Amino acid sequence: MRRRRLRIALLALPALVGTVLTATTPAGADPADPTATAGSHRSHLEDREPVRLVRIQLAGADMMDRVVAAGFDLEHGLRRVPAGIEGEAVVTAAQVAELRAMGVRILGDAEGFAWSDDADGGLGASGARTVAPGHEPTAGHEQTVRIVRADWFTTKGQGFLYVEARTTEGAQSDPVVGMQLENDSGRGTPFGFARTMSRFVDSGQYMFHRNLFKLDTRPKQIRVTSSTGGVATGSVSDWLEDAPPPLTANPRYRWNFVDGYQHPQQLYGRAEEIARQYPDIAEIVYLPYRTNGYQRKAQATIGGTGEVAVVVSSAAWGHEGGNDITVELVERPGAGLPLQVEVAGSAVRVLLATDASGGLASTAAEVATALRTGSQGLIDRAHAYRGNAGTGVVAPTGGPVALTDFLDQLRAGAPEGEVPRGPATIPVLRIGKHRDGRKPGVLIQAQDHAREWVPATTTLETAERLVHNYRTDRETKKIVDDTDIFLILSNNPDGANYSFYNFASQRRNMTNHCPDENADPGRRDSWGVDLNRNYRVGSGHDGYAGASTSCVSNTYQGPEKLSEPEAKNIIWLVERYRNIKFMMSVHSNGGQLFWQPGAYIADGRITTPRPPLGDEAFYWQSAARILSQVKAYRETVVTPENVGGSSDVLYSSAGNVREDLYHTYGIYSFGWEVGGSVYNPATGNWQGGSFQPPWVGDPQLVSGHAETMEYANGIMEMFRIAAEWGRDRKDPTSRLVPGGGRYHRPVDVRFETSEPATIYYTTDGSRPTLESPRYQATEFREPGEVFHVTQTTTFKWFSVDAAGNIERDYDPTRRDRRDRYRTATITILRR
Repeated sequence: MRRRRLRIALLALPALVGTVLTATTPAGADPADPTATAGSHRSHLEDREPVRLVRIQLAGADMMDRVVAAGFDLEHGLRRVPAGIEGEAVVTAAQVAELRAMGVRILGDAEGFAWSDDADGGLGASGARTVAPGHEPTAGHEQTVRIVRADWFTTKGQGFLYVEARTTEGAQSDPVVGMQLENDSGRGTPFGFARTMSRFVDSGQYMFHRNLFKLDTRPKQIRVTSSTGGVATGSVSDWLEDAPPPLTANPRYRWNFVDGYQHPQQLYGRAEEIARQYPDIAEIVYLPYRTNGYQRKAQATIGGTGEVAVVVSSAAWGHEGGNDITVELVERPGAGLPLQVEVAGSAVRVLLATDASGGLASTAAEVATALRTGSQGLIDRAHAYRGNAGTGVVAPTGGPVALTDFLDQLRAGAPEGEVPRGPATIPVLRIGKHRDGRKPGVLIQAQDHAREWVPATTTLETAERLVHNYRTDRETKKIVDDTDIFLILSNNPDGANYSFYNFASQRRNMTNHCPDENADPGRRDSWGVDLNRNYRVGSGHDGYAGASTSCVSNTYQGPEKLSEPEAKNIIWLVERYRNIKFMMSVHSNGGQLFWQPGAYIADGRITTPRPPLGDEAFYWQSAARILSQVKAYRETVVTPENVGGSSDVLYSSAGNVREDLYHTYGIYSFGWEVGGSVYNPATGNWQGGSFQPPWVGDPQLVSGHAETMEYANGIMEMFRIAAEWGRDRKDPTSRLVPGGGRYHRPVDVRFETSEPATIYYTTDGSRPTLESPRYQATEFREPGEVFHVTQTTTFKWFSVDAAGNIERDYDPTRRDRRDRYRTATITILRR
């Protein structure tokens, strides 16, 4: 009999209504080396202002949104701390002053945040109620404190305990409800080491309390007490402690192929070479939408920065003739002379007007108009400087001013060679023995953000491992035989080239959508669209937070959804190859692994739809496997606080690719911030990374090579997860706990499943279908809800696992005499 498999597009969760049930600047970035432009005179503002990386502290998500909307670059290195959010900002000296004026605290070159390791006595000094041992409330619908998670992990010889707990009184602000955490020292030992937990509030909404701190001995249990007397105890789980050995543990396994950072030409060249070398398992898919190109119009700002300044841009791209244009403002003797423009070849001369006494009379606005209308098509844009009215009378230039696209002004440390100008075609390296749509597809997308160099080398390293080990390593052969892998080594080649050659801190693509007030060449390092804010679901265009409407912001969302060819290509790819069921967008350097929800509307903190409990559990299960393989290389731990829905553990990022692919196409879509903080046993702190860490560096701390190898381990594990998903034909099983039966008083019940699975259920006697209520989490990041049953109730349900297998091969779409859904009746006896 054909097995029933189902993959469901998951949108809003149906609500259960009733009275019976109560659901309780990177390290590699160098300031540009100013060089003179071609021609006899320099235009003003050709030199960019030097930038530096500073550590900052923001009061919370609202302040972060305001700072990002103002155009500041705060995207990575962010960390929630008790006093708000700490992070890194790529800023000029003037911007430091502007941040201070906005209330942002500048921390300088601080190493980073470390949770307190000292027991502080908990809340005793602030009136916490003492609870006698043995009288703690039992788990149930009246409980006010719940332990969300308690995780133990080790790294480099040091143990850590991470705890999240939630109180139903957490939203209370007058007074704020505090939480105290205690732990034992193993089985049979008493609770002690009281610490006050940190309250986490985001966009005005209480999230939970949490702490990460060092311990030398693994605890068995913890106890959390609120300042109003609520108490909960819970067991401690291991995080990334029992990982199987990575593929690299096999002495015959070949790895460590990538020996340095690679720009897009190198990446694409190697992808095409792999396809030629291994035609039986690899090919190139060329994406249809060409990028807007590593190219700029030639420009000059003439006359300074005030009312007398004129900004001039060529009609042709710089490399196609724009760089040959000169503009000269000429003074002539005589009175009452008109404003005129002369053109000889690529030389434009503006003959300035004079007044009745022979004095200069042409304003900047008038000169700009004359250039636009009289340059015979050489000048495309001419306007006053940054929104000025251009009322000042301009002065002669004293000679021709050369226009330039500034792309020949290379940064210190730029690679050798020329960068191809013009639009680029992005190749996708497709690897798989059966590339016909039968096997589950996995899309790895690297370098949406140009300055993030490690994601590209990580993705290339995985490609090399796949093709070199296919014939000699059994596990690699299973991956290649059972999956269809799509690798985009750099999804932003224009921006990446600009980062390698011109401005290391470039994040976005190179497309200039700015109106005149932000179109002068002094803004050239601030143009472009954040490709990971340009998608359709949870978009800033629909009011979601975390994207900017400012064309000079590093999170600029673009003029409309899918305005950029790089984003259109991703949609084309997943619509063309419908077998793509998994996706990972690889970024750096935050040290996080996350999924949906990734965006929210700030007013009320309304997130995009959360995955149902089964998908959430599958994400967590997959994350543990992936991150265990990362840890196996050099004990790098991505901590639990940095895993989950990205808007819950970090911030809102409107219009990101993960939301679109999951909610529109049902693709399991991860976002991965490689790099990030690494524990430094020498200092006892977590040391932050950078977008372009030294390639060799300290192999135990900050190293581009080490990050490439360890995170390639994780991507290989993701391939194994996809291969197993494709082979999965086993139905899930589920049960109601404590189960059907006769009870003398109201009872708390919950569902349990044998594997990550979504449960659909009814309590009104009807057969369960895909439109029935889904079993939900008690609250986000928590296990399934507990139902408090107060009168006799019959539950009918079925479960669907992550691969689409339906329990008992039940068909929820049509009635059958052999309906195989599960049923249990809770009978409440009346006294």
